[in-house]
Amino acid sequence: MPTIGVKRDLLFEALGTKYSDDDFQQLCFAFGLELDEVTTEKQMLTREQGKSDDASSIADASEEIIYRIDIPANRYDLLCLEGLVTSLLVFQGKIKPPKFELCEPKDGKRQILKILPETACVRPYAVAAVLRDIEFTQSSYDSFIDLQDKLHQNICRKRALVAIGTHDLDSVQGPFRYEARSPKDINFIPLNQNKTMNGEELMEFYNNHSQLKQYLPIIRDSPLYPVIYDANDIVLSLPPIINGNHSKISLNTKNVFIEATATDLTKAKIVLDTIVCMFSTHCRKKFSVEPCDIIQPDGTIVTYPELAVRQEIISTNKTNKIIGIQETPENIADMLTRMYLEAEKMTDEDSIQVSIPPTRHDIIHNCDIYEDVAIAYGYNNIRKTLPSFAHIAKQYPLNKLTEQLREQVAQAGFTETLTFTLCSRDDVARKLNKMIDHIPAVHIANPKTLEFQVVRTTLLPGLLKTLAANRKMPLPLKLFEISDVVITDNETEVGARNERRLCAINCNKTAGFEVVHGLLDRVMQLLEVPWESSSSSVSKGYWLQAVDDETYFPGRCAHIMHKDVAIGKIGVLHPTVLQAFELITPCSVLEFNIEPFV
Repeated sequence: MPTIGVKRDLLFEALGTKYSDDDFQQLCFAFGLELDEVTTEKQMLTREQGKSDDASSIADASEEIIYRIDIPANRYDLLCLEGLVTSLLVFQGKIKPPKFELCEPKDGKRQILKILPETACVRPYAVAAVLRDIEFTQSSYDSFIDLQDKLHQNICRKRALVAIGTHDLDSVQGPFRYEARSPKDINFIPLNQNKTMNGEELMEFYNNHSQLKQYLPIIRDSPLYPVIYDANDIVLSLPPIINGNHSKISLNTKNVFIEATATDLTKAKIVLDTIVCMFSTHCRKKFSVEPCDIIQPDGTIVTYPELAVRQEIISTNKTNKIIGIQETPENIADMLTRMYLEAEKMTDEDSIQVSIPPTRHDIIHNCDIYEDVAIAYGYNNIRKTLPSFAHIAKQYPLNKLTEQLREQVAQAGFTETLTFTLCSRDDVARKLNKMIDHIPAVHIANPKTLEFQVVRTTLLPGLLKTLAANRKMPLPLKLFEISDVVITDNETEVGARNERRLCAINCNKTAGFEVVHGLLDRVMQLLEVPWESSSSSVSKGYWLQAVDDETYFPGRCAHIMHKDVAIGKIGVLHPTVLQAFELITPCSVLEFNIEPFV
């Protein structure tokens, strides 16, 4: 859930009312938001950097009150002060939902952006629009830049799906071209720099940049880089990395050319609609946007932004039934209008027509409309009622068995642990003397740290890490965990399946194989599974079958067999495994699947 920071005084000035912190928190709650924190820039810097680090920058920080507000991830229209203020004023009934319109340029000549076919190999889509006669103040300019950053981190998926570029239209000349060229053939001065660079030099220059380095891999390995030129071959931007310095916007900018290149056209249209709708409020003619013509590679012309208003029809009876209220169509229409969804009762007594504006791309289904009715009505105002039918709840059988075994294993003298579900590739492979290619592990596509690269396929690494972290504790150390592992399985719908396992480890001066064997016998006794000396044609019990496994000491490992199926392993860990986890004390281990006993 994104969090935005807005200056309290600017917010109250735009709302036309001063609130106490408690009153504003109540307003946010009524609107479905949460006032997360009341702070200042100085307090945030102190918390982030500490009192001893860079004291001069903290001393110069502002002490103006900032409200940090949690915004639902799908409400892109609330990610800036302009959108938040407009929505709150509409919610309070102080203004009507704005009507956004497309206004043609005075000379009748729209700006043109031509997409060349070569862009298909990197970022095939582009959209554009113009905001005319915009009046920037320092606060609105900062908000304009901040909204782009919030969108980049949110719906744009860190520029992988969409990259936004904003330019001073008076400093460039259309028509514009969206091309894909070799890195060596692209030369321009990047934003806020004074040296001309080509594509390769730019990648090297920003390789250690604190903010931009994370975007370089998006196109770095591509033979062609996307680039936007104006009619005079001036580079506007190299998406998704950086804009050109020539067309940078400032407080004095009056006409803004907005382009968005993308790998997902739907997301690009949402981003463009959001930006122009939010900041058209600063145009001389409010809520007006100048369209641009996009010439596609096949020669067809598409006009953006669309600013489409969609019509949906909902049922009053169904709305009341789903939410649990009894309201008239007129009241429901009024509540929806307060939520920025203009609505009116139709001639049919049960039907309500709802207009979905271009700012509310989060409305995908009628269920989203019902949710807005519930928010406007007030969740706390919905009466609590008993279900109209009787139903006796019961615990999920696998969870019930898990809870019962946890208690019994703990009574057997083992201490329960709860370890991370994600681990490194080394944890499930190299450290256990196995090859990662032979492990049926689910890999994380974009791991943030080396510690969380795959979903665990065994509970053993987590217990060994716990032992390593508690080496100074007196021996013996007896730990256990009953949790899920995830195994790849092509026969399942999602390509993987969960498996609930019990894993226990005994760490002492001697391996103590008899300790984990005794625990296995106790668990099987509780599960009413008899011991059998070997397999038989009508086997219903369990027995041990010798097996070689790289993780365990040679000759000291066995499969736990149940109904002729290996459900787990028991044995003494190999010394190299202990060394890999920085342990010097012998360990014996028991791990098996408990799902067959549910």
